[in-house]
Amino acid sequence: MHRKWNHRTAARPLSAGLLLALSLALAACGQAPGPSTEAAMAEAVMPAAPAPTALQLQRGGAQADASAETAAVERHIAVRQMLTVESPGDQLPTLWEKVRAQCGTLRCELLTASLRQETPRQAAGASLSLRVAPEDVDQLLGALQGGGAIVQQDTHSEDLTAQVIDVQAHIRNRTEFRDSLRALLARPDAQRALKDLLEIQRTLTQTQAELDSHAAQLKALQSRTRMQQIDIEFRAERRVVSGGGSNPIARAWEQAGETLADSAAAVITFVAAALPWAVVAVPFFGGLGVLARAWRRRRARRTGA
Repeated sequence: MHRKWNHRTAARPLSAGLLLALSLALAACGQAPGPSTEAAMAEAVMPAAPAPTALQLQRGGAQADASAETAAVERHIAVRQMLTVESPGDQLPTLWEKVRAQCGTLRCELLTASLRQETPRQAAGASLSLRVAPEDVDQLLGALQGGGAIVQQDTHSEDLTAQVIDVQAHIRNRTEFRDSLRALLARPDAQRALKDLLEIQRTLTQTQAELDSHAAQLKALQSRTRMQQIDIEFRAERRVVSGGGSNPIARAWEQAGETLADSAAAVITFVAAALPWAVVAVPFFGGLGVLARAWRRRRARRTGA
């Protein structure tokens, strides 16, 4: 422990562990470390600064998370409403035409329309299937006021986000592939064979057809998500006859026509079912009668003899 400290030793490159050991040894001997030793120790224990690449990776990850959150906010939801409207039978065609005309003044598309007039055997009825912008739904339904009452309303939502993203990805991939084929076809090459040109042209045509199909599919999906589908069923109101529920005579008069029709239908059904059997049974029983009369005459002659 009486060894003297050689300043030349501090100039040698030493590791942090060796410097620490030397410092402890010098402290035990009552000597202070030299200036060069302190500088080397401070450099050894000083924490390293973060690498620029790590900062860039952190920033890139934060930007990616922000982009993911922005993309997650945009959803593609298809909304469909189904309404049942009751209206007096004589006013139902007018109300149906009113709603149909109202659709023509709004951002509205008519998908299907059906009207059934009132007859003695069936009640009046109608239906409309429309695609309306969400901002114009209230104006469209306002046409029902005064002519009918909404007795049932159902709303269904369908998330089409995954389908839209999938179709958009297909369109991007097919577009890049089509552009590559066009560039390859436009590049001059005297050594290229004719069959190679024809193969490139055939692939280019097939790729363009796929692009057109995906574009039509994307347009249909966007139409379903940007506009609401409204299905309206019109039906005639049920009429209640005053006193018919407590007067059996009035109730019998109301049901007389239906009862007569049911009885006539039963008779027709019976005749239609019995006619084939009559064709077989009449000759059979007629033959039996002839045989019975012949047997009786023969028996009578034998008795007289």
